[in-house]
Amino acid sequence: MQQAPTTVRHLLLRGDFRRLLATRLASQFGDGVFQAALAGTVLFNPSQATDPFDIAAGFAVLLLPYSLVGPFAGVWLDRWSRRQVLMVANLVRAVLVLGVAALVLAEVTGAGFYIAGLLVFSVNRFVLSALSAGLPHVTDEPSLVSANALSTTSGAIAAVLGGGLAIGATELGGSGAAGYALLALVSAVPYLVASAVVSGFPRPYLGPDHLTLAATVSARDVLHGMVGGARHMLAHPPATAVLSVMAVHRVFYGLLTLMTLLLYRNSFEGESGLFPGGLAGLGEVLAAGAAGTLLAAAVTPAAVRRWGKAPWVIGLLLLAGVGQLVLGGLFTPPAIVAAVLTLGFVAQGVKICVDTTLQESVDDDFRGRVFSAYDTLFNVTYVVALLVGALLLPASGVSWPVLIAVGAGYVLTALAFSRWAKRSGFVELTPAHPLHSVHEGRDLPAAGHPVGSQPRHGEAE
Repeated sequence: MQQAPTTVRHLLLRGDFRRLLATRLASQFGDGVFQAALAGTVLFNPSQATDPFDIAAGFAVLLLPYSLVGPFAGVWLDRWSRRQVLMVANLVRAVLVLGVAALVLAEVTGAGFYIAGLLVFSVNRFVLSALSAGLPHVTDEPSLVSANALSTTSGAIAAVLGGGLAIGATELGGSGAAGYALLALVSAVPYLVASAVVSGFPRPYLGPDHLTLAATVSARDVLHGMVGGARHMLAHPPATAVLSVMAVHRVFYGLLTLMTLLLYRNSFEGESGLFPGGLAGLGEVLAAGAAGTLLAAAVTPAAVRRWGKAPWVIGLLLLAGVGQLVLGGLFTPPAIVAAVLTLGFVAQGVKICVDTTLQESVDDDFRGRVFSAYDTLFNVTYVVALLVGALLLPASGVSWPVLIAVGAGYVLTALAFSRWAKRSGFVELTPAHPLHSVHEGRDLPAAGHPVGSQPRHGEAE
């Protein structure tokens, strides 16, 4: 059986894939600008507290409540047109950031500021889940690894680029309340662009396949949706396994994030030159993470085709454990930049494999709920790690015990996942083993048409 092309060029020839990609790029570029405005306002403002617990509490206030939106988002994304969700959600975000900009300009802090930021992050839940759930509708199944590598990585790069340009703007134009308010205001522009781009899709194009329009979603609907999504996920062991790996990885990632923020805020504050401290140094760290992300996107599709997803994830986890101990343990700006580059490579490589496994192993009518549960797990484990780190890390960020625990944790996770993969006979979706394991008993679409859907008319391919 001849395999369909799986190259990036093959994907970019599809008009529908390019449109969804452009939606993601504009949306996540706006995220980067907005997050830089928040980081400058809260983390690097001399009038704000910056001890470990205050930083972790700030993340918790913003991320934990909005993670509760996840179950509702999942049910809605399996009932409503995902195209409509993406279009309306980006419009709503554009309006909300105007309010945040006004609060920043007025130097409002405390509950009001956090609630405004929380609302923006809550809408972001719908956008990211809808982008992931809709991706199989704009590619063919053999191309899912490459499609995830390109879309999620380029989205992450767009966010870093937005944040980097915003940080550069503060270096040139000042970093007072007016400057950060202007950044928050500017982030509304790419949100409006994303909404305009996705509106070019026909309403049902991005699924769900069996569209159920509902005016309201009750708590009972959400509960039934969560239970149904959980049962569906548990019935597919590969999905359960990769989500477990991602959850553990996010715990370690959260600890390392807080450590890095504290190092650049308190220990590297006086550093200058090629590897500065402060907000400029944090921008350098973001650039290093973006470089690792880009490298993972280039390498992961070929690595998966050669070795399979499970061996590649295992290798990445081992690299993370060794890399953080060897590089992070030096606790100097150049070494931290190198450690972040390594972690960016690992995080994106793992995410590509997790996203692809979920898209391959769950039915389209459940994808919204599964990806929303995934996003909730992604953030809750991250916040839990930040809160734990606040108790364990000193204000300086320098802690060998925490770093050793993270390194050993990555290695143990790799060993546990390796044992599961061998015991379960996890079949890799490579050209040599095309798709039988996760789609037994289901009719596959012809090569060149979206996964879980029928060919559509009127869209360039």
